[in-house]
Amino acid sequence: MHKVKDLKIWSKSMALAKSVYSIAAELPTEEKFGLVSQLKRCAISIPSNISEGAGRNSKKEFQHFLSVAHGSSYELETQLILVIELQLISEDKIKPVLNKVTEIQKMNYAFQKSLTES
Repeated sequence: MHKVKDLKIWSKSMALAKSVYSIAAELPTEEKFGLVSQLKRCAISIPSNISEGAGRNSKKEFQHFLSVAHGSSYELETQLILVIELQLISEDKIKPVLNKVTEIQKMNYAFQKSLTES
């Protein structure tokens, strides 16, 4: 349906996932099976679901996977806020990543809306 590598939202989501993996590497070892694991799963879920949706045969299916990616972005946002609130990493380091999450959330919403309208 869509060439995933041509989708700006997919590229930005991949960049976000890389940023989250860098942050996860800075978290304490005792968080390896907790927050680290959750952060990574959410981060990679966003471009993965966009990719899976792009490979589907209908707009409705694509929208479903964009919706799942959207949910993962909010889950990721929550976990990043928790990292700040637990003072595991400084807000200054997390804020740019949260800004990327917000940008992707806005792009995803607009993209889903455009699929509905066309």
